[in-house]
Amino acid sequence: MVSGSQFLSTCCRRLSPIVVTAVLASLASPTASNSALAQTAGAGQSLTLRADVQEANAITGVITARGNVQINYPARQIQATSVQAQYYSREKRIVLQGDVYVLQAGNSLRGETVTYLIDEGRFVALPNGGQQVESIYLVQDNPPPSGTTPPGEPPFNPKPEFKAPLSAP
Repeated sequence: MVSGSQFLSTCCRRLSPIVVTAVLASLASPTASNSALAQTAGAGQSLTLRADVQEANAITGVITARGNVQINYPARQIQATSVQAQYYSREKRIVLQGDVYVLQAGNSLRGETVTYLIDEGRFVALPNGGQQVESIYLVQDNPPPSGTTPPGEPPFNPKPEFKAPLSAP
């Protein structure tokens, strides 16, 4: 009988593209049975990883995906694309490399290498040499009612008065 991790490892090397969902969790918890994982991991809890080629290492718990990588993680409203991705199931982190684009709830992030720390819900992005990381955030701007100034702030004056410098005594 072939374990779920062995099956995944074999399939990932042979099939293109492949969808990996609840089986990802089996690498993080090798003692859990596959049928229990399939029943407990709902669609909202799964992370779907698509790529041209995938390899899974049941010993290290690392899944490597290469070529046209697509990630969909509905529980965190995350969609991402890259050239390569590595999912470190034990450390609960995903490292995306090569022309990375991440979209989360309308906010976007572009970089050469992006690491997502799952437990912290935090992204760390690095640019390609000599370039910059780009982020676009949706900002809800609720302007104050007209004629009011927030407490402690002077009213905005686009043309302030000229004040001569203080002369030395």
